[in-house]
Amino acid sequence: MLLCHDVYFTLKDRSPQAVQALIDACKKYLTVQQGIVFFCCGKLEPELKREVNDLDFDVALHVVFQDRAAHDAYQTDATHNQFIAEMKPNWAKVRVFDSLVERV
Repeated sequence: MLLCHDVYFTLKDRSPQAVQALIDACKKYLTVQQGIVFFCCGKLEPELKREVNDLDFDVALHVVFQDRAAHDAYQTDATHNQFIAEMKPNWAKVRVFDSLVERV
């Protein structure tokens, strides 16, 4: 089974520049770990406002790992820790959703 790691960041400074800085940091620090099958990140699409849409975030991160071991190694990787150290001061809220997924 693949492990899907989805993270939704709500920022203190929600300016376009701060959002882009977080996206850039995701690309810089969170794409270099072993075992990543798929990576993407980006900003909220504000025009999608259906009742079921959660609009309480600024940046979404999606990383799919080949297995749980790759995910666990990512969590303690030095570049992941550097990302947290640099970006965390602007986080108002972070929500993490981890799930086991199958490729179809």
